[in-house]
Amino acid sequence: MIIPVIVSGGVGSRLWPASRQSHPKPFLNVENGNSLLFNTHARAAALDGVTDIVTVTAQQSSFKTVAEYERHDGRPIKNHLILEPMGRDTAAAAAVATAYVEEKFGSGAIILFLSADHLISDTQGFTNAVGKAVQRAEEGRITTFGIEPEGPETGYGYLEVDGEDVVRFVEKPDLETAKTYVSSGRYLWNSGMFCFSAGTMIAAMKVHCPDVLTASAEAIKNGSIQDLDTDHIEVNLDAGSFGKAPKISIDYAIMEKVSNLSVIRASIGWSDVGTWSSFSESFAADADGNTAIGDAALVNSTNCFVSAEDRLVGLVGVDNIAVIDTRDATLIVEKSKSQDVKLLFEQLKAASHEAHASFPTGHRPWGSYTILDEGTGYKVKRIEVKPGGCLSLQSHKHRSEHWTVVQGVAHVVNGDDDLVLNQNESTYIECGNIHRMENRGTEPMTLIEVQTGSYLGEDDIIRYEDVYGRT
Repeated sequence: MIIPVIVSGGVGSRLWPASRQSHPKPFLNVENGNSLLFNTHARAAALDGVTDIVTVTAQQSSFKTVAEYERHDGRPIKNHLILEPMGRDTAAAAAVATAYVEEKFGSGAIILFLSADHLISDTQGFTNAVGKAVQRAEEGRITTFGIEPEGPETGYGYLEVDGEDVVRFVEKPDLETAKTYVSSGRYLWNSGMFCFSAGTMIAAMKVHCPDVLTASAEAIKNGSIQDLDTDHIEVNLDAGSFGKAPKISIDYAIMEKVSNLSVIRASIGWSDVGTWSSFSESFAADADGNTAIGDAALVNSTNCFVSAEDRLVGLVGVDNIAVIDTRDATLIVEKSKSQDVKLLFEQLKAASHEAHASFPTGHRPWGSYTILDEGTGYKVKRIEVKPGGCLSLQSHKHRSEHWTVVQGVAHVVNGDDDLVLNQNESTYIECGNIHRMENRGTEPMTLIEVQTGSYLGEDDIIRYEDVYGRT
């Protein structure tokens, strides 16, 4: 039995401003129009014998993850979502997933440990590599996937190997060191993908990181498990227990210490798309080496990447730059310096700038909202509620709201009134009134919300009932 475990997290630092803390890299779309997370799930689901997939992700990303998986049209897959209350790095993610798999499927279950944000173009090569790794795992080995280098890349870690044995893990090198690694033939890129049996990994963790394993097992035991439907289980980890897990990567905690580690050499078109330079390479370029997503015009420019979300972006006489234009932020970076976007993200975070964490558009289990305008004492939003979507029964302490339906039909609770609002009909919700809106139709419902009050933050909300369990 193969149980793929997909780790989907991150804070959105390296591909800012398209990724944010609320919308990390796994949710970004690549050239085939699907997200990195969707593609990872599809690759895992296509493997022979896979009927269940475990995903470790943040609690706030659960509904977006489910929405991605619902688009999968292959054979039925049972999805198990392990929801982290906070990030504790990959060792803890591996520990909670392995403890869960061992309890549910037995110590002999083979775990394929995958990152949600990798790009793999050769799916058959991936399948073949997994087959070899499973054989090693059945022999009691822990197996890592080493990627045949395509050049002296400084953005990846390396593995020094001797046949199928890993000699050592090496951090990201400078360019000259990377060149010597590639020319020697003894080094592979460290993919961060692994394969092992649940029992083998539990035994290794008991020796090398027992504190991580104990905290993770307690987080499952003291948390809650909801079997929501035939193909969806959610495991909510206990925050107090999980917070005790040391924050450490699986490489440092386990892989650099075990003696039963093997490597599978793989040439599978792999990239972790960790910078705008590598992300741009996943799209086809024109004769001048340029790639444009959205509305862009380029004159006398070469080797450039443009992602334009809402407006025209023009480039004249430039080379080797990436321009990422979103509704509220624009990044211009020389491709060779794109590793440093993370430094800009950290600067914004230190300054508590909203753009490091979220977009003007926020996603919720019921749909989404977009801030259209705001100023002192007011905010204007477009709210889109998907078919069957229902906002919580709620009230606000500091603001009043005025709702006008522009598309669809809204069923509204406003104090003691139950209303049905059609297009161009509205209602005023006085500060403190208990209210809710619902879309009972089969098409999206859109309304414009005008807020007025002394405080208009998203945290000014008291929930009384919620179909998504957020009370």
